[in-house]
Amino acid sequence: MEMENNKCGCWSVLKRGVCKPSASRQSPNTIPRTSLVHDAATETRYLNASNRELCAPNEVRLSSDNPDPPPPQENKAPCQLLQFTFQELKSATGNFRPDSILGEGGFGYVFKGWIEEGGTAPAKPGSGVTVAVKSLKPDGLQGHREWVAEVDFLGQLHHPNLVKLIGYCIEDDQRLLVYEFMTRGSLENHLFRRTVPLPWSNRVKIALGAAKGLAFLHNGPEPVIYRDFKTSNILLDTEYNAKLSDFGLAKAGPQGDKTHVSTRVVGTYGYAAPEYVMTGHLTAKSDVYSFGVVLLEILTGRRSMDKKRPSGEQNLVSWARPYLADKRKLYQLVDPRLELNYSLKAVQKISQLAYGCLSRDPKCRPNMDEVVNALTPLQDLNDFAILSYHSRLSQQGRRKKKPDGTTHISYTHSKSMRASPLNTGRHLR
Repeated sequence: MEMENNKCGCWSVLKRGVCKPSASRQSPNTIPRTSLVHDAATETRYLNASNRELCAPNEVRLSSDNPDPPPPQENKAPCQLLQFTFQELKSATGNFRPDSILGEGGFGYVFKGWIEEGGTAPAKPGSGVTVAVKSLKPDGLQGHREWVAEVDFLGQLHHPNLVKLIGYCIEDDQRLLVYEFMTRGSLENHLFRRTVPLPWSNRVKIALGAAKGLAFLHNGPEPVIYRDFKTSNILLDTEYNAKLSDFGLAKAGPQGDKTHVSTRVVGTYGYAAPEYVMTGHLTAKSDVYSFGVVLLEILTGRRSMDKKRPSGEQNLVSWARPYLADKRKLYQLVDPRLELNYSLKAVQKISQLAYGCLSRDPKCRPNMDEVVNALTPLQDLNDFAILSYHSRLSQQGRRKKKPDGTTHISYTHSKSMRASPLNTGRHLR
């Protein structure tokens, strides 16, 4: 993409739509002497940190010994992004106060803050624009390399199902990113950390939105492989629209006649495709496998890896695969907290789709466009299992004549509302 004659403040626009500081102008909001790519010693420190295991429960980060090629040796940042000073973000978050923390991960903390609309100045809490500020920990699992990748990808990619990156801060050893605020948090919280179950209609809507986000990444002029698709990286707005976040591990897809990208193995155990873990060969079908895992989590209400469960049930894919392949048993997979409030046909279709996405042969997996096409009609299905359950009860009712000539219908109720409407046995917890 040629954009060499355009200007964006102090940034001269280069090929690929990225920017670097021009020599003629400087302003308080330009990148300082410190480059986006810092010295070798610091880079080594970040890489060593990124090879540690994540200590969050039920989640282990994957990392091989072979590093990726270093980031591009140039200053760059997409011109539409705002550059904040550290002091501005410190004020916007109330001095990074603990009660403003939205979440924590291998990268560091995410804080809630407020900024003036259209600018970088901090605003009073409850006024202006609400934002999420991610602060990179120097000794965290994600380092400068991942920070650059996030700015590079999210600064240039725009889609309704990708979280919007508003700006960044690079000041001395401080690395921060500023995003749009996602009101309802992550899909992970709704599936696993709340007592009220996520309704079936919202689950289908979220799965479709996330699929559209991945399809957009895979089908662009310069394909992108997300590489870390999981429930904690799917954020939700007020209307439960899904948006993909955290592009620190994203990679440019294969170019030309290349079939894959060879790279170090990183990601989260339980979500990564087996062929990628074994060979380091990364393709769009690696993301499709991860999508299949998340689809299973949405269907079952179980985590991809759960050490609290019996040994044969800790790995969700291994445990669920036999049920997905048997139409008589697949209803036993459905999250029991839904209590039959789900579409029978949608469960069938989603189970079939998950089974295809989780194929051991990457070539047999669907592409994300096919996934989107399969999920789209499922939003409108209303053949809920609870209706089938009551229908079966009415059919089993016994008609008895009363002395006055009226008819009395008695019903034979099952012991549990969680019984399968198709007599497939009880739901599995």
